[in-house]
Amino acid sequence: MKYSKIIIVVTLLLFQLGAAQEKADVVVNKAFTEAKANKKNVLLVFHASWCKWCKMMEKNMDLPETKPIFDKRFVTAYVDVQERGDKKSLENPGGQELMKKYKGENAGLPFWLILNPKGEVLADSFDAKGENLGSPATPEEVTAFIAKIEKSSKLSKEEAQTIEKVFVKK
Repeated sequence: MKYSKIIIVVTLLLFQLGAAQEKADVVVNKAFTEAKANKKNVLLVFHASWCKWCKMMEKNMDLPETKPIFDKRFVTAYVDVQERGDKKSLENPGGQELMKKYKGENAGLPFWLILNPKGEVLADSFDAKGENLGSPATPEEVTAFIAKIEKSSKLSKEEAQTIEKVFVKK
């Protein structure tokens, strides 16, 4: 009886460890490896499960009309940060520190960066005023978002229009 309790406790602990999220640097390094191999840049998005704007951005990027545009240019990597309560286990360990490294700790979510495969920042989600674009929704925000994508990759006029049509909140 005593041994079965120990086995149950050990099994539960191992299960908890196995269910833990990947470390943020592992997520990013996998993205860099894939980006190098495929000659793409990395779109690194910091987000959280409770963040409606994060969900909106992810949804907008994954639509049938936009997903090929993003997939053609970027390896997209998501790092979970700023989770609360029982969702804390969803965080990628080291994610908040990584966000701080890129000066996004006070930006709000989502916070995103475009990095080349060497890890150099090509663009971030701060607009000209230093405010986080997050999930762009206004015409001005979407225009700034498209300009940042164009800064790191070539977009056709049609692709830019597709992104604009999807992201501008009606």
